[in-house]
Formats: sequence, C-alpha cells, structure tokens
Amino acid sequence: MIEFSNVTKTYNGNIGIENVSVAIEQGEFVFLVGPSGAGKSTFIKLIIKEINPESGSIKIKGREITNMPNREIPNLRRNIGMVFQDFRLLPRKTVYENVAFAMEVVHKTGRSIKRHVPQALELVGIRDKADRYPDELSAGEQQRVAIARAIINNPRMLIADEPTGNLDPETAWEIMSLLNEINRKGTTIVMVTHSKDIVDRMGKRVIAIDNGHIVRDDVGAYSAGPDDEQQTEYTGGLMD
Repeated sequence: MIEFSNVTKTYNGNIGIENVSVAIEQGEFVFLVGPSGAGKSTFIKLIIKEINPESGSIKIKGREITNMPNREIPNLRRNIGMVFQDFRLLPRKTVYENVAFAMEVVHKTGRSIKRHVPQALELVGIRDKADRYPDELSAGEQQRVAIARAIINNPRMLIADEPTGNLDPETAWEIMSLLNEINRKGTTIVMVTHSKDIVDRMGKRVIAIDNGHIVRDDVGAYSAGPDDEQQTEYTGGLMD
C-alpha cells in the first residue's frame, strides 16, 4: 500500500527524514509517533505528495509517485482521506454540506451524494446533526464530521494527524473506536499521535521516528522519549 525505499528529504540542509525504508500493507492500522520535529509531518506530506524527496522511491498502491506529473496528483489524493486535529470544516456549510462538498469536488452526481452522505453520517453517529453548522457542534462531533468527510469517497487509506489532540479523554476514545471500526472494514489507517495511553492500549503497529530516522517498528507500546512533552494520559475502556 505504502512503500518507502531509502527516502531522504531535507529542508535547507536540515533533515526531514533520512534514508527511510518502510512498508505499510493494505488494511493495517499504524501509529506514527515521535517527538515534535522528528519527521512525522514530513513522512505524511511525502505520502500525499505535498512535498517531494531528494532521493529514494515512494510507491502508493504499487505506483511510483516521486515523478508523478502534477495533473495526476488529484487522482492520487482521492484515494487518501485526511483527518486533522483542528477539523478544518467549512464554517458556513452545514454538516451535510461539509460532507457533500467532498463528493462534489470529485464530480459525484447529486443522486449519489443524496444516497451516500446520510450513510456516512449514520456510520459516524451524527446523522441527526445533518442540518447543524460546525459552531453548533462539540469538538467530538466536529471530528466525526471530519471523519465522515474523509471517508465519503471510500478511500483505501486514511491519514489521521493528531485526531484526538483537541478532545477530552472520553471523546478521544469514542473517536478511536470509530477509527478502529473503519479499519476493520478494510481501510488502511496511519495515525500521527503523541498520546501514549491510546497507543499503549490499542496494541497496533508502532513506527517511531526520531531525528528523521525510524528508530522502532513493531507492535506494542508507545515507549515515548523524554522529549515528548505532549503525551497525554487518557483513561477509558479499550475497544476490542
């Protein structure tokens, strides 16, 4: 699904990532962890081709993307859903319109939109909020809208960048349960997080990055370093 081979990206001589090789298979749930500035954002930006490496190979679904023409980048990104810490909803559009907009930009028909948007809202548990505006929702509800928008076009991959960072512990676990269910349906999930407790309790694959290098890649606990000041001790029940 995602394959990095000896990938290096620098910024004015400073290392973003260096000589990174890693593969993430279809259907995996992977946590990407590490201190601030370690290279996590660089890793994500390379996947969605927001930036290009200086050297190495990046393949998405078996296709080399490092030399992909700009005109083909939108097609690449249609297979990748994005969820952010700050939700990034359109404030003047309702919940329904925010999710529908993601279908409109890829030229889905009105009939398809009317059929699929309610289904996505039902999946994330906010169908009854379809006519509300973002500022009328709680943070957890806004994140559910963001997830519905990210999955509405059935992407094979979902990248979640600190999706629980602005949420209280109980709501964070609700969002993790939702992401876990989406993963069970076959969507590959790569989640950037500083939350030690979530990583420890979920028991998924953990890729740790530090100073631009992968320093750990296995299934287990976060094992946060002393520089990671943003880790959060969450409590709550763990989903199956």
